[in-house]
Amino acid sequence: MDDYAGDAGGRYGRRVLLYSHDTFGLGHLRRSRTIASAMAAADPDLSALITTGSPIAGRFDFPYRVDHVRLPGVVKLPDGVYASHNLGVNIEDTVKLRAALLLAAEEAFDPDLIIVDKEAWGFRNELSGTLETAKRRGARIVLGLRDVLDDAEVLRKEWDRKGAVEAIERFYDEIWVYGVPEVCQPLDGIPLSDKMLSKVTYTGYLRREAPDWPVIGIPMPEDPYVLVTTGGGGDGADLIDWALRAYEEDANIPLHGVLVYGPFIDAQRRAEFDRRAAALEGRVTAFSFDPRLERLVADATGVVAMGGYNTFCEILSLDKPAVIAPRTKPRLEQYVRAEAAERLGLIRMLHAPRDGHSASVMANAIRGLVDQPKPSANRISGLMDGLKTVAERSAALWPTEKAAK
Repeated sequence: MDDYAGDAGGRYGRRVLLYSHDTFGLGHLRRSRTIASAMAAADPDLSALITTGSPIAGRFDFPYRVDHVRLPGVVKLPDGVYASHNLGVNIEDTVKLRAALLLAAEEAFDPDLIIVDKEAWGFRNELSGTLETAKRRGARIVLGLRDVLDDAEVLRKEWDRKGAVEAIERFYDEIWVYGVPEVCQPLDGIPLSDKMLSKVTYTGYLRREAPDWPVIGIPMPEDPYVLVTTGGGGDGADLIDWALRAYEEDANIPLHGVLVYGPFIDAQRRAEFDRRAAALEGRVTAFSFDPRLERLVADATGVVAMGGYNTFCEILSLDKPAVIAPRTKPRLEQYVRAEAAERLGLIRMLHAPRDGHSASVMANAIRGLVDQPKPSANRISGLMDGLKTVAERSAALWPTEKAAK
């Protein structure tokens, strides 16, 4: 890349601010961290700052020139109402505080490029002031979308209610879809202008690399194993239960089971699962969370997962036979992705209404991973070009000059 001389004050080096609202799970943070790390590795003059509401952001490693600002957390209660995670103040005051922190971070960090993950206005419009200020100073602003958002009609109604199209048309320079159109075209049916639609890029999936160091502090099996992972784990108890039932009822499964619950699993369910895993006499290893899940995927014979975006990227990147049992609530995202991926020959899907939910169904699926073709057996152009494309589009977007503060 050419050197970038920065603003009128002589500031050198490119700066990227990534917004990750993270009200639930790990998906947004892990995606932002992957992008920021790749951009910093590719450009020695670049620094990246991630703003995130994830309560476990500090448990991840961040490479040199990548850091994060932790926003006060919010949670979605069983009745669908949002609340502050820890502060003990109402949600309106929590959002006001988050908005002020975001605006302060943008003004102090002075980014050249802002990458917003999924929510065009941010959580409850908390990005509106930041977008106004950044646009006025000449920063480039990109909306980054995962490959699948939801059922098309549900998404259209949600975006209409949130005014997402207004935000996109007003503030955003480009839209990057982190996937390929063969799997999904998430903006179909969204009333964007032809001008904005011409600025949509399908980047391909975001490639993941496994760290060289082994998993530490967990007694990993020496025998071949299947990795069962639920991502964040807040809604993964059914998958863990299904895998445990398979091992409890079939003593001849040829692969050791390594179960990763996820950090947000309910404590009572985790205690129950721990007891059941211990009773399986060394056939199953179970633990809560490891931030280097890529290493576990790389060493596995195959993977059983719910099929969230990041796990899907890891399966493709590390070329692992996989069985995906997607959730269908509160969004159809995982099901849409899994159905398309199965059609393309990338994975096998287990869907209870179609396949049944018995222990034998899961046991046979795990057994089949030994001979199941790897994703690379089905070639799709540009499938894993995501980080390369992000670097190319970023280079094309760097502003030549910005307004003084």
